[in-house]
Amino acid sequence: MCSYPQLIWHHIYENIPLFQYPASMNSNIYKNDDLGNCRRKVKPWLVAWTGNKPEKLIEFYSEDAFYLDPAKPSGLKGPEQIFPYFKKLLEANPRWIWEAVELFPAKKGFTAKWKATIRVGTKVIIEYGMDIVEIENGKIKRNEVYFDKSNLLASLMNK
Repeated sequence: MCSYPQLIWHHIYENIPLFQYPASMNSNIYKNDDLGNCRRKVKPWLVAWTGNKPEKLIEFYSEDAFYLDPAKPSGLKGPEQIFPYFKKLLEANPRWIWEAVELFPAKKGFTAKWKATIRVGTKVIIEYGMDIVEIENGKIKRNEVYFDKSNLLASLMNK
């Protein structure tokens, strides 16, 4: 069985060669079509993060979804907690742009390495981070966001 760190280096873009697993790492959980399935799920989800459309974004999450990010380290549970946070977050950042850099299929969903382009006043901040996403019945059940927010916070303080 392959370990999680060994699975991390899939490239999301089709024009970049995918990492080929040695035969000993292959399993029925991680098939070539898993990456294609993840690509199809990630693209519209990231598009929903870009722009001020929290109603569209919350549609990707289940009724019992758990969401955590650096600003909400204890997490939020269900749309009644998550939606107001998304609404405030997207309203404050209507022009940010989210792009997938790499995608790592997993048994319950995927991990996405992303690039965020965030306007802070006249500055443009580039942040990289990762999301752990678990999917159940076609909806996001768990979404944990991790990135170093120190550069972004410093920019906000000097706005």
